[in-house]
Amino acid sequence: MPEPTPAAPALRHVFVYGTLRRGGINDITRLRPAPRFVGAARVAGVLYHLGAYPGMTLGGSEWVQGEVYAIDPALEPLLDEIEDLGSHPTDEYIKREIDVAVDTRVLQCLVYEINPRYAQPALRVPGGDWMQAVAPQPSLR
Repeated sequence: MPEPTPAAPALRHVFVYGTLRRGGINDITRLRPAPRFVGAARVAGVLYHLGAYPGMTLGGSEWVQGEVYAIDPALEPLLDEIEDLGSHPTDEYIKREIDVAVDTRVLQCLVYEINPRYAQPALRVPGGDWMQAVAPQPSLR
């Protein structure tokens, strides 16, 4: 009798809102194993400008724009490294699992929330869209 084939690991979902978004400096679509784009989404929260990257605090009446990806569990440690939660963790980000509405479904997603103490001195990103905030502005000349 043949051995049963082991089941593939279950995909997880991640909500990305900053440098991991498509076109960002840490574009998740360039990482391996390759994630699969599920859809654009937004979550209740506040987006802060922390210099070269943003941070989001969850909750409230504002919205943060982002994207949801299905990821192989093998990609999660790399995401943790990018968010300083890997081999030399800091307390800047907190990994959470939240429900995110994508099209007509609600998916449980990983999200990296900024520790509120890092957000306190930072400026808010108007409209909650990092890619809009960091997009090159047209020249007036």
